[in-house]
Amino acid sequence: MRHIMEFALNPLLPLSGFVVGILVGLTGVGGGSLMTPLLVLLFGFKPATAVGTDLLYAAITKSGGSWVHHKHGNIDWGITGRLALGSVPAAGLTVLLLAQLGIGSHGAPALISVVLGFALLLTAASLVFRQRLLELARRRPAGADFQKHTAGLTVFVGAILGVLVTISSVGAGALGVTALSFLYPNLATRNIVGSDIAHAVPLTLVAGLGHWWLGTVDVVLLVSLLIGSLPGIALGAHFAAKVPERALRGLLASVLLLVGGKLILA
Repeated sequence: MRHIMEFALNPLLPLSGFVVGILVGLTGVGGGSLMTPLLVLLFGFKPATAVGTDLLYAAITKSGGSWVHHKHGNIDWGITGRLALGSVPAAGLTVLLLAQLGIGSHGAPALISVVLGFALLLTAASLVFRQRLLELARRRPAGADFQKHTAGLTVFVGAILGVLVTISSVGAGALGVTALSFLYPNLATRNIVGSDIAHAVPLTLVAGLGHWWLGTVDVVLLVSLLIGSLPGIALGAHFAAKVPERALRGLLASVLLLVGGKLILA
């Protein structure tokens, strides 16, 4: 209880929520990729607690960001629906896997730590290879058959994200945006960001409620983060529609570089 109160009174927690919220609103990146490592490395929370709490934090904050992006017409609901078709069932099955391994034993916590590191490595790689992937995507054919193939790949990407996000809370933003940029290279960045944020809401909600059931959600920590993040993500999402596309892409790359640096320093 003493440690919980110390974290609750730490002004850096709401400040961290505010900064990460702005980044999520602007780019769709930063929720798990930044917040979970911050909670583990800077504030000293156990990985399972950081992941479980961050998932519900993401579900709440990205709901606000999703509404603002919808208001500005930044969401492609067809893409969002295909992602959710793969991710939501995968999230539910992954929660059952964690329960089977035992969240209080060595099994589930060890898996969470390993997948968290793996997800952060993928996030760093997405920064290095993203431009090359976009160049390849722009050179491919765009016939009707390929569009059907792209739809199936979107569902598959959603399923992969469902597993990664449920175990590590990382991937809904950074990896999701990179995957969508590859699958839909002609879609404006703001539409990719908006669609990715909208998809993250049902995914993180299902995964977060699953972690609540597993007992890995810290309510006091959740409230502390929300105090700062709710105004932050609304502010970021509002300005995302007004930021030039090139600047938005540059900011996205900077966020992913920060995540890669966190991984190297850890």
